[in-house]
Amino acid sequence: MPSSLWPFVTPGIPDHLFDRLPGIPLSPREMRLLLLSQLRLRANSILWDIGAGTGTIPVEAGLLCPQGQIVAIERDEEVASLIRRNCQKFGVENVEILEGSAPECLTQLRTAPDCVCIEGGRSLKIILQAVWQRLQPGGHVVATASNFEMLYAISEGLAELQARNVEVVQSAINRLETRGNRQVFAAVDPIYILSGEKAD
Repeated sequence: MPSSLWPFVTPGIPDHLFDRLPGIPLSPREMRLLLLSQLRLRANSILWDIGAGTGTIPVEAGLLCPQGQIVAIERDEEVASLIRRNCQKFGVENVEILEGSAPECLTQLRTAPDCVCIEGGRSLKIILQAVWQRLQPGGHVVATASNFEMLYAISEGLAELQARNVEVVQSAINRLETRGNRQVFAAVDPIYILSGEKAD
């Protein structure tokens, strides 16, 4: 359901429209599009976003899934307040914000997800295993990795869980920017996006 600030049914809200905090990561628009496409969202999806940061994925998913339930999981109180502000800014009302550290706080969630986005966490494999136990059959997990250690941990975790239809994508995105009196293409930091599906 479109908001007055973003009156479109397509995802891809420009980064500058989100409120931000110094040092808190924001998933750039192009990355968000890749993440959202891998999540296989439905109008009534139940999505957990672990390490929600600025709240860009919960906002986009909340708009895309008007009958859905989105849970933004964030351990930092100030960052959780930022997510709340961004949801209010875009008029998104179907996002619940859970303050706590995964995987311990996941026991507070009663409804099992059909898709999970893992954007951070201290122990990715442990989080992945905890999520997998709760994930509905046929559900999708999408995780991001910014270095080889994270890539290996998630890849190994998906293999141990016997995830099917595993995909790994590395982004290579350049944006046109004005620097002085010239326009140049500047690279957005690359990221790995891994996804896997739980068997029925």
